[in-house]
Amino acid sequence: MERWRNKVAVVSGASAGIGAASARALVGAGLLVVGLARRQDRIEQLRAQLPVSQQRRLHAIQCDIRHESQVLQAFEWTKRQLGGVHVLVSNAGIMATTELSGAGNTQPIRDTIETNIMGSVYCVREAFQAMRQDEQQPGHVIIVNSVAGQQVPNLGAQLPSLNIYPASKFALRAMQEIYRQEFQRHKTQVRVSTISPGIVDTDILPEQLQGVIKQHMPMLRAEDVADAILWTIGTPANVQVQNITIKPQGEKF
Repeated sequence: MERWRNKVAVVSGASAGIGAASARALVGAGLLVVGLARRQDRIEQLRAQLPVSQQRRLHAIQCDIRHESQVLQAFEWTKRQLGGVHVLVSNAGIMATTELSGAGNTQPIRDTIETNIMGSVYCVREAFQAMRQDEQQPGHVIIVNSVAGQQVPNLGAQLPSLNIYPASKFALRAMQEIYRQEFQRHKTQVRVSTISPGIVDTDILPEQLQGVIKQHMPMLRAEDVADAILWTIGTPANVQVQNITIKPQGEKF
């Protein structure tokens, strides 16, 4: 991890859950971290909880990644103020509470696609354009996916539908391979990896699911996923980690 010390990491969805845990872990590993989230105040609260010696390493930017203009502004600020981007943790995602076949579901379905897919497209694109300019320090893109991007869980009729969420995660799985090919096509050493966790105890889960899952199913901690991210970027520069799948011990899926 020493080669990443004082390098710049951008983390989307950094206000809670996996994003917040990742921002905390990256700061602790010596990186400068720019946290993007709609709830900027949450990142500022996270910064206040860090050891005093680490607080200056975390920067909070209000950014709704559904809006391309806000993503462009966030990355432009990062390059201007911190000199570049070396690591991206593309983490922000949502899960709608609707049915894919339900009436009047356009907005929640669109919000999921625009956050989980298009938001990732904007962030990865801007990160790569910054990374390819630094030939001395090849960058690393981490896409936080899900086991739902490998197999669609059948939750049964008693639990809410996962609607478009697994489809958005399958898309990220395909995108990771496209990015890998494109980064090579441009003759860069930028790496791209996905982390696919099972159920994680975060607020992405709809309330209807939280009550049932927390009682009957084991769950990962957000810190477990952050540990996997640190391990991935810590691998030697000649190692391409395609995907890491982690599940809580005893998960039924």
